[in-house]
Amino acid sequence: MSWLIPDDEDGPYAEYADHAVRQRPNPKANRPRTKRRPEHGDAVVGMVTAVDRGRYTALVARGADPVDPAERVVVAARARELRRTPIVIGDRVQLVGDTSGQEGSLARIVSIEDRRTLLRRSADDSDTVERVMVANADQMLIVVAAANPEPRVRLVDRYLVAAYDAGIRPLLCITKTDLADPEPFLAYFSALEVPVFRSRPGAWPLAEIRASLAGRTTVFVGHSGVGKSTLINELVPEAGRATGHVNEVTGRGRHTSSSSVAYRAETAGCPGGDSGWVIDTPGVRSFGLGHVTSEGILRGFTDLAGIIDACPRGCTHLEDAPDCELDAAVADGRLDAGGAARVESLRRLLK
Repeated sequence: MSWLIPDDEDGPYAEYADHAVRQRPNPKANRPRTKRRPEHGDAVVGMVTAVDRGRYTALVARGADPVDPAERVVVAARARELRRTPIVIGDRVQLVGDTSGQEGSLARIVSIEDRRTLLRRSADDSDTVERVMVANADQMLIVVAAANPEPRVRLVDRYLVAAYDAGIRPLLCITKTDLADPEPFLAYFSALEVPVFRSRPGAWPLAEIRASLAGRTTVFVGHSGVGKSTLINELVPEAGRATGHVNEVTGRGRHTSSSSVAYRAETAGCPGGDSGWVIDTPGVRSFGLGHVTSEGILRGFTDLAGIIDACPRGCTHLEDAPDCELDAAVADGRLDAGGAARVESLRRLLK
């Protein structure tokens, strides 16, 4: 018995013949999809300065486009192949399509250039899913109030860990020094050699801060209500960032910045002379480090590095770690009360 289907157009299996198979209609005459993507050799590079509901504002620098060398602001959407890739403030992106920047025009982001630095946070310490905040920042200016709201040492420690983990230089600005003496708080960080700016209403250290911003991209972070947006408005008057107040009952600030935005800060007359970029971020009451490794946390405590280097190999540096040099340093007086508090903060983060 043969199992071969006879090649007979009129036989019992004629309906299965190759020539009888109906082709699916293609009324739009679309070509089949391909995995090959265009190289976009004519793409223009821009810096993302704002993100709003799927639309990205990018600044094309003067001379970046050989066809149109003028500086301009371009609004763009992301290409389909980037739908799972986060695009954040500070990203350098490749733009194609209508990059004229004219009203109503819309370009397309087709690629993200390699990032030099990446500032990240998580929802809490148990959440290992990182949330990308800012790309390509050089510095982090941590804004803290001397009072109203009270400064939080451990929140600043978290900022410092995130900065060192990302390879970003930290700076510290303490505001409202007319309400309380900031020195006891600042003594906690004295061994870190972090530049500090002190300010009070009507006496912002703008010249010193502008000098530190020249030619760099600086991300501003801080607790709600500490005066971060007010400082941004002083440095960039046209920013017009909303400012709030501190609740007298809870002692907490109200969120006034709902999204991150980058502004150009003119630094004429300052060393370097180049304009800097400041990135305002929403105020936070917590800063998760669930994505940071133990090594990354240790990099945030440079003042304890010499003591940690003397610990036994494999030391966890926690309270129950045998022969931990941190305990010995507290016991023999090498670390004072401030140093002991730093050890406690380190161990809380390591847990």
